[in-house]
This record gives sequence, structure tokens and C-alpha cells, in this order.
Amino acid sequence: MGRERRGGYLIEWWIGDHVPRHVHVYRDGRLIAKVEVPGMLVLTGKMSRRLRVILEQLVAEGRI
Repeated sequence: MGRERRGGYLIEWWIGDHVPRHVHVYRDGRLIAKVEVPGMLVLTGKMSRRLRVILEQLVAEGRI
């Protein structure tokens, strides 16, 4: 499992998880979104612009 805290979000992913490749995003202990990466398709929940920028940065850095 990978875990990254950034911008008030907790972003988790599991290596070898089912496709499509995705991350789970939590804020204040609650799941707010499940997002396919690197395409940034929201699978469940909602994604703010701020969260999108954070996820794009993590992808560019090779973290997720």
C-alpha cells in the first residue's frame, strides 16, 4: 500500500489492486473520492481543482 498526505488530503493506493489503476482520497477520515490515475477520471465522489492539481503533481513526481 502507498500513502501520501498532501494539502489536507490522505491519498492511498494498493499495489496490485484491481484495474483501473486508482487512488482513494480521504479528508478528515472520510472518503471523498476514488480517482483513476493518470487519467484523472472520478470513479466515485467529487474532485476539487485543488485535489486535481495535487494528484497531477504526484503523478508527475512518480509517487503514484
